[in-house]
Amino acid sequence: MAEVIVVARIKAKPEAAGKVRAELLKLIPPTRQGDEGCIYYDLHQDQSDPTLFYFLEKWESNELLDKHLETEHLRAFGDATDGLVSELDINRLTKIA
Repeated sequence: MAEVIVVARIKAKPEAAGKVRAELLKLIPPTRQGDEGCIYYDLHQDQSDPTLFYFLEKWESNELLDKHLETEHLRAFGDATDGLVSELDINRLTKIA
């Protein structure tokens, strides 16, 4: 199985940045502690745009990443931030060097 690097870019609506940040932080404990195949799962906020967040992640395989994307904690995040996120991009990368 090839490891997968993920860069997830989340853009909150300006009035919702605090709420989205709080909900993103809630994803970290259950993912790091309970999602099989999670090697790292780190949240970052852009220094010049406080509405822009990035998760930098590493997973053991695409299959285990897919399981993570179906978890209850990600569904809860989607419900809690419905209408508060203006952009969401998830990029799966393969290390080549």
